[in-house]
Amino acid sequence: MNNFIVLIKKEFVQMARDLKVIWLPIVYIFLGVTQPVVTHYLPSILEALGGGQGITIDPSMTDQKGGEVLASTLVSQFDQLGIIIIVISIMGIVQTDKANGMLAFILTRPVTVLSYIGGKIVSNYSFTGFSVTIGYFASYLSVNYLFTDVPFSDMINALLFYLVWVLFMVSFTTMISTIFNSQGLIAIISIIFLIGCRIIIGLSPVIDQVNPAIMSKHAMEVLITGSVNSSAIGNMLAVVVWIFLTLFVTNYWIAHKKFNHE
Repeated sequence: MNNFIVLIKKEFVQMARDLKVIWLPIVYIFLGVTQPVVTHYLPSILEALGGGQGITIDPSMTDQKGGEVLASTLVSQFDQLGIIIIVISIMGIVQTDKANGMLAFILTRPVTVLSYIGGKIVSNYSFTGFSVTIGYFASYLSVNYLFTDVPFSDMINALLFYLVWVLFMVSFTTMISTIFNSQGLIAIISIIFLIGCRIIIGLSPVIDQVNPAIMSKHAMEVLITGSVNSSAIGNMLAVVVWIFLTLFVTNYWIAHKKFNHE
């Protein structure tokens, strides 16, 4: 347990050195506020600038309910640019340790592979989840100010669903970072896969049952309808299985030293 705590502290120290503790929350606050502000003021801005000729703007845009706007923040901001930001921020989570020889060194110490992986996942997920939550709350406050109020319980329920999706993003990127040695390749594979999961939602009910990105859809449905889909719990269990699978692969890859630090 002491090694586990030390590894978590090490990760947070590294985040502070990389200024991640500053820029990641700021980026998510910006993403969270952008959607409601743009949705509310875009028609007025275009009209004031005289640039609306030839552009048809739905007059109901500014009449959307708060839940709909907050849901659009998830799909238009967090599930697009937000995914890219998360991947870029953690793509070197294991690869960096492989490249500088730190991983091989750590494994010669009395540190278990599970402690190493756990320290990485817990520290990076807790801070990434915190940043997403901060940005989400910023969007929530903006939506309540510019549009109709969103019930607090719906906001919290949607956030919990979305954080499960964030946990999968972190665990999957960690697995890819363990397997590959190029950060560029890690980023490309992770971004394409995660955004691909989000894009294919709704194509097939069978795929949706095992698609980890379905958590994002459930979060949106809670905000729009105010109720939880009956399949949400089953889908969440499937995502948990996926998360454990990524952790198993990561553990296997490191435990059997299927990596090099050259």
